[in-house]
Amino acid sequence: MEWYRNWRRNRILRREGLSDRDWEALMQRVPAVARYDPHTRGHLRELVVLFLHEKSIEAAGGLEIDTDTRRLIALQACIPILGLGLEWYRGWRSVIVYPGDFRVHDSYTDDSGIVHEVEEERSGEAWPEGPVILSWTDTDEDVNVVIHEFAHKLDMVNGTANGMPPLHADMERGEWTTVFTRAYDDFRARLEHDEPLPFDEYAATDPAEFFAVASEVFLLTPDRVRDAYPRVYTQLCAFYRQHPRTL
Repeated sequence: MEWYRNWRRNRILRREGLSDRDWEALMQRVPAVARYDPHTRGHLRELVVLFLHEKSIEAAGGLEIDTDTRRLIALQACIPILGLGLEWYRGWRSVIVYPGDFRVHDSYTDDSGIVHEVEEERSGEAWPEGPVILSWTDTDEDVNVVIHEFAHKLDMVNGTANGMPPLHADMERGEWTTVFTRAYDDFRARLEHDEPLPFDEYAATDPAEFFAVASEVFLLTPDRVRDAYPRVYTQLCAFYRQHPRTL
């Protein structure tokens, strides 16, 4: 019932809320938060507390993480859902953090139907209905593996990651497909011809990675997306329910 959900939410915020001092220190570690207005920052603060209550952030590979690091991960994870809500992260619980890149066993089937088994090093991974796995060394102002992998999580809400997250009722699937396909093709062409790229070349891997990288840049340095692909910027504003240049 709605009254119970509100009561439980408020109870968590009262019991586990961040002090003003802790919140100010946390915000200073993510410069992009400074552009938000006070109301938006207050909403983000609540999301961080609720995220930490619902999700388990666990160290792996010999890494030791403290309360401040968990809060920092939570803050970055909540930036993508600032206009969406924590319910977009429902259905899974764990965030696993390694000190650096980690090795995973994977398989794929080539065009001839042959299955190949491979070992790969990765800096992040998101599983449908499973954990988010992060490399803590790959997080800074320009490359943020936390936001990148949580963008994949949003993409997976309606299935596997393919660059098409579940769109809102006021958005058109055809428009999204056209805009992102053209931008993705242009990005790959720029890479092929050694032209300057608006963001990391990893975006050329496939449409899912293009969406995740574009989301990462949109939420941290939005002018780079707007200047390179204004229609992608508009679509991301509509999906994330954010206008990060004007907040």
